Amino acid sequence: MRKLWCILLAASQLCLNSLDAADPSVGPIVSRISREPVDSTALTSIGYSRRLRALEIEFHDGSIYRYIDVPPVLHESLLEAKSKARYYNRALRGKYHCVRVQRPRPR
Repeated sequence: MRKLWCILLAASQLCLNSLDAADPSVGPIVSRISREPVDSTALTSIGYSRRLRALEIEFHDGSIYRYIDVPPVLHESLLEAKSKARYYNRALRGKYHCVRVQRPRPR
């Protein structure tokens, strides 16, 4: 059941992204996961939602990506890694579905 939920979540986010590209009236996915700053050559901050099993990474260029169906142990290992950029490239990049998210607008 959990795997089906994750597949549906990923598919809905893909649909939202494609709708966003085709129809400007549909807004982008907005980040609501709190992230903590990290010391890294490529990553600025990292956050994780246990409920969504989603890992968010903000890069130095300002882009934010949400990785779907990531186990909590991977988030913990990333935070503990000596080189977070190297760990990201080895364990996450290209291995998990991801979507680009927007930072929340100031209120």
